[in-house]
Amino acid sequence: MLDTLAMLFSYAFMQRALFVGILVAPCAALLGISLVLKRYSMIGDGLSHVGFGAMSVALALGIAPLKIAVPVVILAAFLLLRLSEKSKIGGDAAIALVSTGSIAAGVVVTSLVKGMSTDIYDLMFGSILSMTTEDVYFSIGLSIIVLFLYIILYRKIFAITFDESFAQSCGINTALYTMIIALLTAVTIVIGMRIMGTMLISSLIIFPTLTAMQVCKSFRSVTIWAVIISVLSFAIGLILSFLLSLPAGASIVLINIVFFSIFFLIGKLK
Repeated sequence: MLDTLAMLFSYAFMQRALFVGILVAPCAALLGISLVLKRYSMIGDGLSHVGFGAMSVALALGIAPLKIAVPVVILAAFLLLRLSEKSKIGGDAAIALVSTGSIAAGVVVTSLVKGMSTDIYDLMFGSILSMTTEDVYFSIGLSIIVLFLYIILYRKIFAITFDESFAQSCGINTALYTMIIALLTAVTIVIGMRIMGTMLISSLIIFPTLTAMQVCKSFRSVTIWAVIISVLSFAIGLILSFLLSLPAGASIVLINIVFFSIFFLIGKLK
């Protein structure tokens, strides 16, 4: 077993995927707690579609995808919040409007410039082979920033997650910290898309939180278990995808479903 794992991680592409995933998984889990409890969980799905559109255009124009996608998705996150709060368009409708438009734009531009290719398939469903060394360094740097900011702002995020009105009455700028959560989510979505793909990246945000909530009752315990579940699901899914020649993103999602089923049964028995 140890020999197999040693052989597995002797490949450079597996090392790159593991380094990025071990950092992205906890970022997604931590942000997912606030998004799920505040009923913003679908924003991850919407932002991943925006990321697809931005990366597709970048690939078509021969530009580094992450460097284009990160600022575009951050702007989209702010736009979605503004549309939800300040316009007559509801949150779900705003996400549908922006996400479908982004996918359409990405597909059209790619078709006109270079035609549909395996690059687009990789963006849709993820590919650990598509990650370059530059992508890894860029992703690791952004992941560390996300984790650092979340730890520093933990108490503020906890306050606005559970009772935004009370937090506001205590002098906390709830709009600012909601924007920060959206910004961190946007960054996490983009750096995770290279492995998970547009269609599956939101599962990293939703599944670990929902799984931990089946058993845990406090915010702190949900936070700890969501991170553990997310990292384990990623590592196990990545290893199985290599051993069984399966897509990495889909394997990670299926492992998340297994963990959810186990915790669901434990919660029922308790």
